[in-house]
Amino acid sequence: MELLKKTLSAIEGKNEEAVKKAWVSIDDLAKPIGSLGELEKIIAKMAGITGKTHNRIHKKNIVIMCSDNGIWNENLSSCPKELTVTITKNFVRGITGVCVLGDFFKSDRTVVDIGVDYDFKDPGIINRKVAYGTKDMTVEPAMTREECVKAIEVGIEIVDELVKKGYDMFGTGEMGVCNTATSSAVLSVLRDLPVDISVGKGSGVTDRQFDAKKKAVQRAIDINKPDSDDPIDTMSKVGGFDIAGICGCFLGAAKNRVPIVIDGFISSVAALCAFRLNNKVVDYLFASHLSAEPAVKYVMEELGLTPMLNLGMRLGEGSGCPMAFGIIEAALYVMDNMGSFSEANVDGTVLVDIRKDEQPTSAGMENV
Repeated sequence: MELLKKTLSAIEGKNEEAVKKAWVSIDDLAKPIGSLGELEKIIAKMAGITGKTHNRIHKKNIVIMCSDNGIWNENLSSCPKELTVTITKNFVRGITGVCVLGDFFKSDRTVVDIGVDYDFKDPGIINRKVAYGTKDMTVEPAMTREECVKAIEVGIEIVDELVKKGYDMFGTGEMGVCNTATSSAVLSVLRDLPVDISVGKGSGVTDRQFDAKKKAVQRAIDINKPDSDDPIDTMSKVGGFDIAGICGCFLGAAKNRVPIVIDGFISSVAALCAFRLNNKVVDYLFASHLSAEPAVKYVMEELGLTPMLNLGMRLGEGSGCPMAFGIIEAALYVMDNMGSFSEANVDGTVLVDIRKDEQPTSAGMENV
């Protein structure tokens, strides 16, 4: 609990002065003012994170939290429970979606067993197992409060260790059969949403399973009565170790003042939990893509984030993060290499600032 307390107290918000200086430089680039849209907001947000107008990413890492969920016993998924083990092994083999996209965008990955119901012998899988999966939350709390805090602290520690190794941009991924059910339950509680809105079809279920999934999520909430004002209580009662671990990654990134990218639905809900623990976390978050899970919009609404991409993806794993890395790095490259008005022999004083006619949106950045 001490690490979590120290982390929460150490998180500071964006560097406001650096953001202002970045906007001055952005608006001096030889282009119609505001014409690069979200790329400009990314540049400014990065300045707020690092305190520097010009930034470059040196090493990228996607942290993948893997865990089993006891609610699988309720027959909500078309996937066998053993799939969690299989895909976790495949992350190390480098053949999954996040792996190939990560390779393409030159990103490393860190695979963490935070709660899989299996003992891995592969050195490429970091053993930080809190327990062999959560309990069935339709019968009892998914985990104890102490286990939840331990899982959050695993995420913080993993990011701390990677920062020491020189990584300066992170992504978040996960693997765990039935983790869209746990994420839906956490979201229902925190946003006071009916399960008909919060529960989606995840990786694909039959109509019968979809109906059973909604009923199971509602039953878990009714039985455990999680406190909507306490994200730790909510995660411990109706969440998963992967959600808690990713929540810790967001907190750890904010503490270390490094950017971190949200992937899909599960990591979006984890980001909401981190935000509820310390709302300054949002200054370090970028949203990669709009998950095909419909309820994700309620997370983005509270965080004030606009996902960079909308590709109909619902794979999870962290698969949206590498593409977001590419967009972020492209924005920073523009800042470093595009000419100013004076260098381009362009009179910028005649240009109209089109942003004055727009409502602020964000690539995390309504407050940039």
